[in-house]
Amino acid sequence: MTDTFHPLDPLTAAEFTQVADILRAAHEVAAGWRYTSIELIEPSKAEVAAFDSAGTVPERLALAVLLDTGTNRTYKGLVSLTAGTVLSWDHIPGVQPNFTVDEWEEADQALRKHPDVIAALAKRGITDMDLVFMDTWTYGDVVMPEKYRDRRLGWSDTWVRAAEGANPYAGPVNGFHCVIDMNTMELLEIEDTFTVERPEMMGEYVPQHIPERIRKAGTREPLQPLNITQPEGVSFTLDGNLLKWQNWSLRVGFNYREGMTLHAVTYNDNGRVRSVANRMSFAEMMVPYRDHCVDHYRRTAFDIGEWGIGFMTTSLELGCDCLGEIRYLDAVLHNSKGEPYTIKNAICIHEEDNAVLWKHVDHHSGAEVRRMRRLTVSFHVTVANYEYLTYWRFYQDGSIECEVRATGIMVVSNFAEGQAHPHGTLVDQRTYAPYHQHFLVARLDLDVDGTQNTVYATETEIEPMGPDNPYGLSLRQRNTALRTESEGKQDMNFQTQRAWKVVNDNVRNGIGTAPAYKLVPGGAFPAMFDPDSPVLARCKAIEHTLWVTPNSAEERWPAGEFVTQSREDHGLPMWTAADRPIENTDVVLWYVFGIHHITRPEDWPIMPADVVSFWLKPVGFFDRNPSLDVAAAPPKACHSTECAED
Repeated sequence: MTDTFHPLDPLTAAEFTQVADILRAAHEVAAGWRYTSIELIEPSKAEVAAFDSAGTVPERLALAVLLDTGTNRTYKGLVSLTAGTVLSWDHIPGVQPNFTVDEWEEADQALRKHPDVIAALAKRGITDMDLVFMDTWTYGDVVMPEKYRDRRLGWSDTWVRAAEGANPYAGPVNGFHCVIDMNTMELLEIEDTFTVERPEMMGEYVPQHIPERIRKAGTREPLQPLNITQPEGVSFTLDGNLLKWQNWSLRVGFNYREGMTLHAVTYNDNGRVRSVANRMSFAEMMVPYRDHCVDHYRRTAFDIGEWGIGFMTTSLELGCDCLGEIRYLDAVLHNSKGEPYTIKNAICIHEEDNAVLWKHVDHHSGAEVRRMRRLTVSFHVTVANYEYLTYWRFYQDGSIECEVRATGIMVVSNFAEGQAHPHGTLVDQRTYAPYHQHFLVARLDLDVDGTQNTVYATETEIEPMGPDNPYGLSLRQRNTALRTESEGKQDMNFQTQRAWKVVNDNVRNGIGTAPAYKLVPGGAFPAMFDPDSPVLARCKAIEHTLWVTPNSAEERWPAGEFVTQSREDHGLPMWTAADRPIENTDVVLWYVFGIHHITRPEDWPIMPADVVSFWLKPVGFFDRNPSLDVAAAPPKACHSTECAED
């Protein structure tokens, strides 16, 4: 352990290796097994508090999920890294663990080499298999062929590039899908259902592959350089995974399933360190394609539960993803053999200017203005054709913003001349992009001035016109405490501007009211599923904008722990059926938001980032504007020399 060790720090490369070595020795885990996941069992709040106050180091635990590919059996092993022993080893019947990147790559290679696939594609005039890409998806139980129900099953899309390095997603091979046993990489069948004559498309975005006539048609003038510099260095400190900036303190974590996680978020309020959140992360992402045709009816992805966005996290050294004076954190994960590897620059930390924080121009004394600075902690994920860019932003006024940007390449299908495409938008010649939705579930374990909190629904009411309100002007605010899990199932209401406050009723601020943080919703939309839909049954979490549950270490995954090949949601609907009390207790908020993607031609061939966000804003957490002490920017930073000389 290093001098900066903390019990919430992610597993190290040595610890991943130790887990694999311990299980290999204790249970003869060898060739034919896959480590689908290894993750830290995070210590409890009490254990973290004991470490922070007295240096008491809790037992270091890791949980491994393994798949015996020879028997198609799933096992969970709890390992004590402290003692070097296996604490439990259990077979979990009837479930499939998450797919791994290794499997995805192996399936592509196996299918492209298979003689039946080569022959079937040759009949379609596709003969250069180096240009072919087989993109394997998981199955949901509801659409699995009955005869393969006892297998670990994948199905593939087939794409073909126009040339080496060109965009494969611009070459759909419609009506052609392979069904594959992911344990044996055995091709079970080829679904060769229909063919479509390929239209003339322009689906390229890499400059050298864009046709010259289109490149020359551009009229955009080049931009002058915009240099963001901090010659005196950054204003934050990073000690191991502990990040501090402008009264904020937090710890940055990482795991295979959630990717980046944020822990122990506090605010130093004039010397008093106050808790805001214990843990914040994304717990699920469901992307159903809303088109029942043969190419798309199976296309419902659970990018967190079925794959893990930690495994999909990309290195930020590969492009200009962050701008300015940057500090990075690496992430360490493992392959399906249990061997560790490092994602360099997985997490980006930097400061950003964000225009005006507050301003007033007084008639007599002139202007007072403060510029807004924010700290941004981000990571980027590539899930096959899509990119998801996640930014957690911390502000000087005590607010926290979570922003997600979706970009990348849409799935498209070609269609025959004159054929309708009612479930998608025309984006190229005889090419449509199906409508789909991106549902994200944020898991927010807030601890507002302590762990005993109550969530209130806060809504604006129109006061009826009458003697006390003769002009119909007055509005009033209604705050309703959510006392049970059934009351904690909440939906967006535009008419009342519904939001939710996490309140500590056991504490009073300087003006006599209870401190709170408000979840200000953004990017929320209805599920738009028939209640009897078997697709909805796999993730009933999306039926509500917000769920509130009592905090439980065992309740982490809103659609259930094992989502691959699932039939129904074993997460939030099952937990909340008990209708447990949630008043004045340690609560977790599950916020459902995302992108209702009605596709556009402007999203093709590569999608400009679609941006959604939500906010956590202090409400009575401070006695007044906490950013009164922000220093004014020096004049030389706000006025250019050229302007001054004019």
